[in-house]
Amino acid sequence: MHYQPSTISHQRRGVAFFGSPAWAVPVLQALHQHHQVVLVVTQPDKPAGRGLQLTPCPVAQWAEAQGLRVEKPAKLRKNPDFLALCRTLNLDVAVTAAYGKILPADLLEVPRFGFLNLHPSDLPKYRGPAPVQWTLINGDAETAVCIMQTDLGMDTGPVVAKWRTSVEPDETAVELAGRLRDKGIELLIEAIGNLESLNLTPQPSAGTHAPMLEKDDGKIVWERTASEIYNRHRGVQPWPGSWFEHQGKRVKVIRMSRVEKLASPPAAGGGGAGQEPSDNNPVNVQPAAPSSVVQILDGLTVATGQGCLALLEVQPEGKKPMSALDWARGARIQPGNLLQ
Repeated sequence: MHYQPSTISHQRRGVAFFGSPAWAVPVLQALHQHHQVVLVVTQPDKPAGRGLQLTPCPVAQWAEAQGLRVEKPAKLRKNPDFLALCRTLNLDVAVTAAYGKILPADLLEVPRFGFLNLHPSDLPKYRGPAPVQWTLINGDAETAVCIMQTDLGMDTGPVVAKWRTSVEPDETAVELAGRLRDKGIELLIEAIGNLESLNLTPQPSAGTHAPMLEKDDGKIVWERTASEIYNRHRGVQPWPGSWFEHQGKRVKVIRMSRVEKLASPPAAGGGGAGQEPSDNNPVNVQPAAPSSVVQILDGLTVATGQGCLALLEVQPEGKKPMSALDWARGARIQPGNLLQ
C-alpha cells in the first residue's frame, strides 16, 4: 500500500514501532515507506504449529526480512538494557499498533514527541485489546479509528486525529478491523508529518473497556435475539468463532445469515437438491423454543429468543467444514429438534 496524504511534511522521522500481529504489518510497512524505522519491538517468539516450534510473530517476520532491527523483550518494566538501547536511537516518535503491553513511564519519555497509538474505536469507547470485536458484538451502528498520544493508562491519552464511519450490517471483525486500520494509517502518516503542531484533544476520564475475547464468548446462546447472535457471530471472527454443542459435540458455525421471513417450502416433487420433503418444512411454526430447528431448506433455520437465523456452513468437531444441510442429514436433524 502507498499512502500520500496531502498535508504532511516530507521530513523523514526516526521512528520505533511496537506491534505484533498480522493486522499491524501494514502499519509498519507504511512507516517504513515514509520514515526511518530504526527499531521494531514485538512480543517474544511463541510456540506454533504441530511441532510447537518457537515462531516469530508476523511483524517480526516482516521486519527481519527487510533487515530492520528487531527486539523482543519479555518485559518493558524494570528493563534497563532495553531502555538504554532506546535512548541511544535519537527517536523522534514511537508508534504502537496492537503491541499488547502497557508502556512504562520512563519509556514513554524517550522519543522526542512521545508515542502515538493507532486504536480502532471511537475513544473513549472500547479501550483495551478487542475494540472492533465488541463494537460488533454490541451492535453499534457507527465506530471510528483514532490516533492518540499514549500515556500511562490503557488507551486514555489525548486524541490527535479521529475518523468516524458507519458499520456495515454484515461486516465482520476481520473486515472492519482492516478498514479502520487502513484509514488509521493515513491519519498516522499525516500526524507524524506534523509532530510539531499536533492538536491534542483530551479524552473524558470515563470510558468503556473492550476485554480480550475468550473461547466461551463464541458460544451461541439461543435464548438471545437473532440480531444479538448474528452481531456476536460477526464480532468473534476469526477467533473464537461461533459454536454450539449438539449431542455432546461442538459444532462451529462458519456462515450464518439473518432470516427476515420464513420461506415457503417447495411444492411436493419440485424441491431442489438437498431439500427435505415439504411436509418436513412447516412455515407457521413461530413461536418456537430457542434452538428449535424450524426449517430445512437452503440452510438450517433455527429459532432464537426472538426471530430466526439460517445456518449455512458448519464444521462439526473433528471434521472439515461442510454445508449445514449436509451436517443436518448426517446428524439426522429434523424440524422440531433442538440444537443443544
